[in-house]
Amino acid sequence: MREYHRENLSHDPVHGYIPFTTGRGMADECVTERDIIDDPWVQRLRQIHQLQTAWWVYPTAEHSRFPHVLGAMHLASRAMQSLDESLREVCADVPSAAYVETLLRMAGLLHDVGHGPFGHFFDEHFLRSYGLTHETLGARIICDELGPRLRRLRGCPNGRLAADEELDPEQIAWLITRPRAEDVAVRPRWLVLLRSLLSGIYTIDNMDFVLRDAYLSGYSQRAFDLDRLLHYSFFSASGMTIHERGMNALMRFMAARAELFQAVYFHRTVRAIDLTLADLFADSRHLFLPGNPLDHLHLYREFTEWTLLVDVARWARAADPATRALGQRWQRLLRRDVPWKMVVQRTRVFGERDAERASIFSDARFVEQKLRELLPPELRDLPLRVDIARHIERPHTRGPSGGQNYLFDAARGCVRPLDTHELYARLPTSQRICRVYALDGEHATVLARALDTLLGEAPDDPTNM
Repeated sequence: MREYHRENLSHDPVHGYIPFTTGRGMADECVTERDIIDDPWVQRLRQIHQLQTAWWVYPTAEHSRFPHVLGAMHLASRAMQSLDESLREVCADVPSAAYVETLLRMAGLLHDVGHGPFGHFFDEHFLRSYGLTHETLGARIICDELGPRLRRLRGCPNGRLAADEELDPEQIAWLITRPRAEDVAVRPRWLVLLRSLLSGIYTIDNMDFVLRDAYLSGYSQRAFDLDRLLHYSFFSASGMTIHERGMNALMRFMAARAELFQAVYFHRTVRAIDLTLADLFADSRHLFLPGNPLDHLHLYREFTEWTLLVDVARWARAADPATRALGQRWQRLLRRDVPWKMVVQRTRVFGERDAERASIFSDARFVEQKLRELLPPELRDLPLRVDIARHIERPHTRGPSGGQNYLFDAARGCVRPLDTHELYARLPTSQRICRVYALDGEHATVLARALDTLLGEAPDDPTNM
């Protein structure tokens, strides 16, 4: 009989029921998945929005990173149901199925554990100054803060670790960090292959957030065919491979992801909020934490969007004049009073042979400088901001880990690079959206003409207005 008392179910609007192990107080169960889920480091993700600032624009997109990491954990099991057999055909030294699945589930659950308020925005505007990302910070949290509990975890809903197996937190930390060519050689091949499920083209992370963000923002109830994508995926000796019958599902996934970036993540008002928030962070960051988060993990664990937004709301009543002035500026954002309005937008799409880095769109500050030079003298000090958003449409398939995504050509009976497929090869490699923001639309026509002149386009062409 199935041991139902060792398992809980969480109902999820995207995936249905998500099982995880439980059984507190049982003599033979030192630590369960529920213990890790209930740890304060994971629970704090309830207080960090998944859509870092887009929830201010999309009223239903209030979901946090907590259900997302549960979804990623669940997709780890879904993926291994399809991939375990091929993994063992390629690698002779693979641990037990329960170990591999439990390891990947914990990587899915903990891949965002290092995030701060406003997610990736916090990486750029706070963590970067300390040489950190949420991944490197998360790796430290996994090894030092959660490591002792993870080593005592004995399995997942689909299996229990062998008596001589112990989960290695350092392997989890390695899975969630960005690949580097120099650290692949010292890792077992099966672990390198698993990493493609966290840093490849389609992963347990982005497959969940595309479905979840599309659904909860109201953009799409079912953004792509998850079942078909997983069904036609397997590990070959080259790496993560998709059968050509699954290419349409992969292309739909990539299209849905690109559409989300354009319509949700890079929405004009979302980016205007980011501009406002960047100014506030620049002047407020010294009040957030006393220094490097690695040196103050106990404070970082309690530092979330909830605590930050409550704190800054109180600053408007602070005794210190400088803090009070900052608080008054934060009050405008809390009221969703965003000063910047988009007045002109231009998009550039780059192909494989285009020199994207040489494009004028590679540096927002340079664009702003040149734009001001083209304005009439009386407008050159006009308050304006240039924002450039970049999305990679066609990710590289030959990454630092020695290649992560491949195609199985059924007609030839061989594995080929994914970018040799005609559908994939026709995708642009990336696109950049350049927007000019001002405090109002009074000078929109002048700014549009200046930007078009900067781009070498005829300003009198009505298609460029």
